[in-house]
Amino acid sequence: MITQIYEAQNFDEAKNLVEVGVDHIGVLVGKGEYPREFSPEQAKEILQGVATPAKKVVLSLSKNLEDIIETVNKTNPDILHLGTAPEFLLPADVRTLKKQFPKLKVMRSIPVRDERSVELAKQYDGVADYLLLDTQKKGDTQVGATGETHNWSVSKKIVESVSIPVILAGGLGPNNIAKAILKVRPFGVDSKTKTDKAGSHEKDIDKVREFVRVAKVTK
Repeated sequence: MITQIYEAQNFDEAKNLVEVGVDHIGVLVGKGEYPREFSPEQAKEILQGVATPAKKVVLSLSKNLEDIIETVNKTNPDILHLGTAPEFLLPADVRTLKKQFPKLKVMRSIPVRDERSVELAKQYDGVADYLLLDTQKKGDTQVGATGETHNWSVSKKIVESVSIPVILAGGLGPNNIAKAILKVRPFGVDSKTKTDKAGSHEKDIDKVREFVRVAKVTK
């Protein structure tokens, strides 16, 4: 079971996440359109704390393909995570990115609502390298960072309907991760808000350690 943690805030935090066994360590990168975004230069410094076998993940909420390409060139991540709403970036855009960066893995966020989410996910099967199933608040132009769970029955259908790895996100923490894994059977699990320190966007390493432990032992 792969574990993915957002949002690393500095070099030392990224290093600590590696030490407690996190597989994918993510940083939110952008030009300030959304709160908490780091510049590509800042993100590159943070991600220097990520040593193998952990993977460096850059999350972009941008709708602009040129800006995303610039971010990839400046940060050189292992995985690019596209978190903007589905209407702003299409499967064809993912193909464009894959053509420009043949070695780059691309993860696409899929908002989980109803059966239409299953059909949306299928459009990325064989196009993206990973799907990230998350919660989207009505009216948001990005997917995720809500701290809320969604309909895991729909997520399970997506896992069963596509051939590429699926990572489950949305309000997951040490207290509900086992239940989520047993219900959905994803390739991996993701946490942001439920492994933050209270009132902060810094990571609570003890919560992260427990999240990883439970994820790895749940079968």
